[in-house]
Amino acid sequence: MQPSVAVSGRAEERIQAGHLWIYKSDVLDVEADPGDTVTVLGARGRAIGQALYSDRSQITLRLLSHGAEPADAALWRRRLVSAIGFRETLKIDASACRLVHAEGDLLPSLIVDRYGDYLVVQSLSQGVERLLPTITGLLVELLAPRGILARNDAKVRALEGLDQRVEVLHGEVPASITVREGPIEYDVDPWKGQKTGLFLDQRENRVAAAQYARGRVLDCFSYNGGFAMRLASSCDEVTAIDISADAVARIAANAARNRLPQIQVREANVFDELRRLEREAGRFDTIVLDPPAFAKNKASVPKALSGYRDINLRALRLLKPGGFLVTCSCSYNVDEATFGQVIREAATDALVHVDVVEKRMQARDHPVLLGVPESYYLKCFILRRLS
Repeated sequence: MQPSVAVSGRAEERIQAGHLWIYKSDVLDVEADPGDTVTVLGARGRAIGQALYSDRSQITLRLLSHGAEPADAALWRRRLVSAIGFRETLKIDASACRLVHAEGDLLPSLIVDRYGDYLVVQSLSQGVERLLPTITGLLVELLAPRGILARNDAKVRALEGLDQRVEVLHGEVPASITVREGPIEYDVDPWKGQKTGLFLDQRENRVAAAQYARGRVLDCFSYNGGFAMRLASSCDEVTAIDISADAVARIAANAARNRLPQIQVREANVFDELRRLEREAGRFDTIVLDPPAFAKNKASVPKALSGYRDINLRALRLLKPGGFLVTCSCSYNVDEATFGQVIREAATDALVHVDVVEKRMQARDHPVLLGVPESYYLKCFILRRLS
């Protein structure tokens, strides 16, 4: 008997509006085991589609298909072919990119990133975890990678009742992989690096920022120096700051690898460093603020907004008139309008005028699915200080 889950009318309306998630509060009856691919039943037992079922997460169902379309191995193969083919059309000038962006590719809770000849996979639900052998086989068939690594150490897996682990699914995966992003080369640690190794979603924003960067640059929350190295070739001096000693060592190594002696690295707390620079009347022509997600959930939004306001206020005070501020938020719970309001308030408090040169988002290989606002998480404003 096909596993099934009956849902409320509100859930049906949500699916009809384009969302792929059904929450536990809208589940009426369950005839399924954790991780099953189930038939979703609406009013009078009508099949709405098929979905991945979780008995632990508040997101109980993640829709894979509508109506009678089966969510079988053939569907997963078609979706993977489509996702990979889309990235080929983008003509990405890099050897690292995202191949599968979960809901953005209609493959909810599955992430696949390419680093040269290797793939790094994340399974973020019970359903994808169950299907991982099938998905791995399809990726080997379609891409013939030298190795596939499962970076299943994301904390969000705990919400699914899944353990956190890192393991090789296919072939061999080295501790370090060399990748290229435009003219810049990086050594990536796929086993322990942030996310799956690099912040691939900022690639196009780094290219955009390089069009404006000049003079003396301050790159805050630098991680592996992505912005610093992309901007350095057109600037006189770049200071990259990160609180992590490992990140500082990585930035220094990447700067040396790319022959960028103008990059200086500093291990420091960005909040403290911005205050220190302000006291010392330091001034910069270009500043980048690319912090980690300050708002992990709705409860943390007020504190996050305070943090965003503080760093943007101090950055604007440090920025020379005519200079550029590249400021980012990867917190989904802080939407674009709210982030823009925080920046406006920071400018008001700093007694400066700024205009918006560009409003940007995550790179095109991280597509946003209309109807699923959670898939739009990265906001990037490029601002010019006028006075």
